[in-house]
Amino acid sequence: MTPELAALAATAVIHLAAVLWSQRALEADVGRDGNTGPRDDIADRLSPLTLRLRRALANHVENTGLFVIAVVLVQFTGSNGWLTGLAAWIFVAARALYLPAYAFGWVPWRSVIFMAGLLACFAMILASIF
Repeated sequence: MTPELAALAATAVIHLAAVLWSQRALEADVGRDGNTGPRDDIADRLSPLTLRLRRALANHVENTGLFVIAVVLVQFTGSNGWLTGLAAWIFVAARALYLPAYAFGWVPWRSVIFMAGLLACFAMILASIF
């Protein structure tokens, strides 16, 4: 398995952790019935932490799509190398740090961490083109 594909697998584990953390916070706020029900009337019962975790999860979903594109481009073009491997693992580290950074309001580090992951994806895409 290439480093880029291993990083993609690690990103899936981070995604699972983000879902579980977000759902655990939601259930702490609204209880099991609120969590398993239609959730039509729970918005006013969500804590700031739960709201941040839900936004962090949404951000993770959006950024994972770009990372998948970057990995696919690198794999299909045969552009694998030390740069793309390093960039892939920088993305993984950034996503792993982004969740607590968003949840606990690490300003300005949340934005710095986000940019590190975004630039890592950009580097992989550029490496696949040139």
